Amino acid sequence: MDWTALYLKTPDLNVFILGTGEVATRRANKFLDHGANVKLAGNSLSEELKHKGAVLCSTENVDELVDWADLVIVASGDEELCNHVCGIAQNKLINRADYPQEGDVIIPTSFNIGEIEISIFTNGKSPLMARQLRKKIQSIITEEDILEIELQDYARRELKNVIEDQKVRRKYLYGIFEDEEINDLIKNKEIDKAKSYIDNLIRGLN
Repeated sequence: MDWTALYLKTPDLNVFILGTGEVATRRANKFLDHGANVKLAGNSLSEELKHKGAVLCSTENVDELVDWADLVIVASGDEELCNHVCGIAQNKLINRADYPQEGDVIIPTSFNIGEIEISIFTNGKSPLMARQLRKKIQSIITEEDILEIELQDYARRELKNVIEDQKVRRKYLYGIFEDEEINDLIKNKEIDKAKSYIDNLIRGLN
């Protein structure tokens, strides 16, 4: 497989989307929700996209829009126009909703549980199975898992103040993860008590 999973920092990223249909709207929402500047070329925009700051442009201006963009998304049913845009966007990152494997960027199905984002990519073989796998993953991740992540983040930041060696910090993080008292506090949703318990453990390291 010649695709590599990455997360792209999107605040102030300029995203041009050719099309205003269902797929284009879904792509626009994703990037607008993560702080990107989004312009679409097509017939009309939903009120939701307008409220989020999306700009509707004419398809006659696609050359200028491609020049403005950092990322170009092709999601139109006009094959001739799609091919034209891809042809002039060779020095840009391109996501093709029509022929994903011919672009540079794949936008996988993704979802959030708390602050955790999970993406699923089947290498274009089965969008249906990507949705089914999403349902399975959502069903097994618990609130306790999310609280554990919050505590690990808290402990990691606090440990950085007293331990410089990353390998040593990792050893203590594993100890916190396996600590029965902390696990009991997580089960009871007593996150503040768990943080106090971690504070006491870290103070004991000084």
